[in-house]
Amino acid sequence: MKTILRIAALLSLPLLLSACLEVEQHPGWKQGQYNGKPDNLAPQAMFHGDRMAWYAAINDRNRRQNEYNRMRP
Repeated sequence: MKTILRIAALLSLPLLLSACLEVEQHPGWKQGQYNGKPDNLAPQAMFHGDRMAWYAAINDRNRRQNEYNRMRP
């Protein structure tokens, strides 16, 4: 009888402790707006807001990664 109680206690312990370390993962909101650091988009951070230069750089990079264009005939 004691062994059954010990086994039941040991099996219930992880269940009881599994939710103890749950951390709040939602961002803070203050007066209905996000209360955190604004994230700059890549065109804003690297190209000073010039979207056309950003897309040109991405397209150029994608063209250089194409194996058919890099092969010698």
